[in-house]
Amino acid sequence: MKIILLVFFFIMFSFIFLKFYKYKKAFKKDKSIKFNKSNLYNWMNLTKKERFDLSKKESNSYLKKRKTLLEEIRKEYKIISKND
Repeated sequence: MKIILLVFFFIMFSFIFLKFYKYKKAFKKDKSIKFNKSNLYNWMNLTKKERFDLSKKESNSYLKKRKTLLEEIRKEYKIISKND
């Protein structure tokens, strides 16, 4: 019985440790700067890699927003076409 509990705790500990290790980037301080006229100097103070990463993240979020909007439009169109 004790061996089973030890194995269970070991598996749970390793699972939690691996999850934390995998998502440790989520705990890092996020520099969320959007590029616009008012914060141009803040944007230019970032390194080239940081600017690239931020622009890539913004483009991905914009793409996700467009996809969800397109899905909503398709759902509404299906509902409207079924009613007619």
